[in-house]
Amino acid sequence: MDISLALGGGGARGLAHIGVLQALEEAGFRIRAVAGTSMGGIIAAGYAAGHSPRELATWMEKIQHNDMLRGRPGMGGLLSLERIEAFLREYLGERTFDDVRLPLAVTAVNLDTGQEIVLREGPLVEAVMATIALPGIFPPKVLTGHRLVDGGALDPVPVLPARSLFPAPVVAVALTPPPEEWGKSSATNPLISAFPVLERFTRLRPGQALQVFLRSLEISGRMFTELRLRVDRPEVVVRPKVWHIGLFDQPSVAEMAQIGAQAMREAMPQLQRACRPWNLAWSRVRQALEGR
Repeated sequence: MDISLALGGGGARGLAHIGVLQALEEAGFRIRAVAGTSMGGIIAAGYAAGHSPRELATWMEKIQHNDMLRGRPGMGGLLSLERIEAFLREYLGERTFDDVRLPLAVTAVNLDTGQEIVLREGPLVEAVMATIALPGIFPPKVLTGHRLVDGGALDPVPVLPARSLFPAPVVAVALTPPPEEWGKSSATNPLISAFPVLERFTRLRPGQALQVFLRSLEISGRMFTELRLRVDRPEVVVRPKVWHIGLFDQPSVAEMAQIGAQAMREAMPQLQRACRPWNLAWSRVRQALEGR
C-alpha cells in the first residue's frame, strides 16, 4: 500500500490534486514521497510540509478570495509574483526540504541551459517560486545565478522524480485530457482569465491570431504530456476531468477536490492491482532492465 505521487501542472486545475490526496488517504494508501510541477508543486510542498487535504483546501480558498496577480511585474513576466510569494511564506513558513515529513521534489527548467532541474534542497518557498514561474506570464526565479521557470515546460507530470524519491508504484495525476477527448475539450484563454480587459482585443485580427497561437501551444502541450507519460511509464495515471478550467480561473475548491477524488476512486482498482506482490516485483525488474 506504499505509493509515490507525481502531481502535474495546470494552474487552477491543480486544485483537483487535493481530492486525489484525500481519496488515497481514505483508501488506506501510504504516500511515501511526492513530486510536483507548477500548481502540483504548491500542493506537493504543502502536503509534505504537514498540511492535511482539508487544510490544503482551506489555504487554496484563501488564494481564491484574494487577488494574487496584482503588483508590479518583474523582468520577463506580464504578471507579478509578489503577493503569491507572500502567501507562500505564510503557507510554508521558513521550512526547508530538510524539515518536511516525507521526501519531496519540485521541478523547474533552467532557462539559460535548457535543462530540467529537480529541486530537493534549500528553502521550500524558493523552490516553489521557481516551479510556478510560467514562462512569459511570471518572471523567472533566479537561484544560484540561474533563471528558473515552470518545470512543466519539460516535465508536465514528474514521474521520474517521484520514482527516484521512493521505490513504490507511482500514481501520476495528469490535468490534461486523454487523446480521445482532445476534440471535445478546450480551456479558456489564460490571458483573458488573467486580464478580462483583453476580451475586446480578441475580437480584432491580432487577437484572433494570438488565440490561434495559444490554441496550438495547448495542443502541443497535451501531446508532450502524453509522450512523457508513455516514456516514463507510471503504474497508474489519474485524469481528473478539469480540462474546461483555465489556468487563472477561480473555480470552487470544494468542487475541484470532489472531481479529483472521484477520478482517484475510479482508478483505485488499477492501483490495487499495481500494489500486488507479483506486479510490484515485475515492475522493479522492468525498471532495472530499463536502467531507471
